Amino acid sequence: MIPPFEIFGKTFSIYTIIILIGLFAAGLFACAQIKRRKLDVDDMIVVLLICGGGAVLGGHILYGLTHPSLIPQTFALLFQTGFSGEFWQSLLLTFGGSVFYGGLLGGMAAGGVCWKRKRLPTDFVDVMAVSVPLFHTFGRIGCFLGGCCYGIECSVGFVYTQNPIEIANGVRRFPVQLLEALFCFLLFLALFALLRRGLCRGKLLALYLSVYAVGRFLLEYLRGDTYRGFVLGLSTSQFISVLILAGTAVYLCADRVRTSRRAAP
Repeated sequence: MIPPFEIFGKTFSIYTIIILIGLFAAGLFACAQIKRRKLDVDDMIVVLLICGGGAVLGGHILYGLTHPSLIPQTFALLFQTGFSGEFWQSLLLTFGGSVFYGGLLGGMAAGGVCWKRKRLPTDFVDVMAVSVPLFHTFGRIGCFLGGCCYGIECSVGFVYTQNPIEIANGVRRFPVQLLEALFCFLLFLALFALLRRGLCRGKLLALYLSVYAVGRFLLEYLRGDTYRGFVLGLSTSQFISVLILAGTAVYLCADRVRTSRRAAP
């Protein structure tokens, strides 16, 4: 991993740098695709900013929910000490991290509200659906270089020696972050091919969600970071994957029924 480093007196993590590069690449891609369809790029920029805000909020909230024992302590401090330094330190510990699924759901919720209020074409949703796995590819590379989301112990892999998560150090671990980065990039290429050909119009988001949910469910077995919590014997992300897969299946079936009824004489 690459430890934090200083630039002009400010400390940065390699994860933050890679995430920013990913945001820039995904944003450029989205704007280029909207421009190609002769739609308003300014609308796309607004959607990206709103989705980004929702993603940041959602990612931090879900991170906190995966550590439920810390939440009562944090808000108890608020009532006991007010907005003290101790409270802010506890709040950072509880909600300071981020979970991808929380960011995805938060971004979708915020973007959905914006899309409806501005009455934007379906093309915006399709383009965003293709942009997300591109961004996520960079994100998982950042995870690998930063040392988070480490993999299970394995005879083939990498050994962390300076990981801030102590349990990750000193043993050879499978690079699950790089495998997920490859998966996300291949998913991006497949969705981009469909987008360019005008196939599955209006359904690319559902397609992305369902394929990623299956892939993420399986990849979870290669992660060793059990501290993230479990629900009904499944990791938090596996449980959310099941819900997302079920939700997209219901949506696609309902959409097919609606389409059949409209086509009926």
